Amino acid sequence: MRTELVTTLKRQATDLLADIERNKKPILITQHGLPSAYLVDVETYQLQQERMSILEGIARGEMAVSEGRTLTQTQAEKRLSKWLK
Repeated sequence: MRTELVTTLKRQATDLLADIERNKKPILITQHGLPSAYLVDVETYQLQQERMSILEGIARGEMAVSEGRTLTQTQAEKRLSKWLK
């Protein structure tokens, strides 16, 4: 992964954005020697957000199972029947 200073971002934003779009590799931006932000292309960001949403759904499902909030197949079908018509 490439690392750039925040001053480079300020001076060469167009070039950095073109590189990200072309290479699809994130760029770590540092400020005062510390990591400050990542620059990623829109497609990669959206894919990450979709994946995060799926993982959050899985985590909620696992929590429901561990808390005993489950239904039998028959109960689930009955509850969902109005949407499955």
